Amino acid sequence: MALMSENGTALDRENFEEFYIRWKEKQNLHPHDLITTATTEPSPSSSLPGLVDRVLSHYKEYYRVNSKCFDILLILSAPWKTALEDAFNWVGGWRPSAAFHLLYSKSGLQLEAKLAELMKGEDMGDLSDLSSAQLSRMDKLQRITIQQEREISEKVAKRQKRVADQEMVELSRDVSEVTQMQGDKSDDSETARAVDSTMKHKEEDFQLVVQSADYLRLTTLKSVVNLLSPIQAVHCN
Repeated sequence: MALMSENGTALDRENFEEFYIRWKEKQNLHPHDLITTATTEPSPSSSLPGLVDRVLSHYKEYYRVNSKCFDILLILSAPWKTALEDAFNWVGGWRPSAAFHLLYSKSGLQLEAKLAELMKGEDMGDLSDLSSAQLSRMDKLQRITIQQEREISEKVAKRQKRVADQEMVELSRDVSEVTQMQGDKSDDSETARAVDSTMKHKEEDFQLVVQSADYLRLTTLKSVVNLLSPIQAVHCN
């Protein structure tokens, strides 16, 4: 299944890899832009929301390309991803619940570093002073996200079992028989078409699951950011 560029032109494997590399390079600039704006501009509170929205739009663009027209096998086993990315891979990308682990880890580190200031009642404006209301809403969101993750993981497990269902076993046997027949002059194109048709259906089925996972990734990211102030969102990046 072909990938599509912004102008609608089909992207092959090499072109998609180039898109991902460019996208990743731009993503790597975001932390610097956010921190610079937060620490150097006179009134960062007025400019940060727009910058945070731009970062979210960047993720949205990736998932737009990733979900509409892509080679599902390419996305699930992208050769350009690092070993670390592969180690934490979940249905073609990062696990949404990891966003909360990252948030709480950074919050704990910042809390420890600024405990003295916080004891004096100073407002840090970062993740060290998350309010009780924010923590409560974050906990609720985390629970919902984990449940949605489980549902998607169950769908993946079911589809993995279907890869070796009776239909595929029978088709595999037919292909093997045709291949092993010595001097066979029969036309096996019908069997090949049946295999291609079955595999295409299964790939499209998997594609729907990956789209659900991508949607959960993006909505989780947006929801977490919406629960934070702009300056807190910068520290969460």
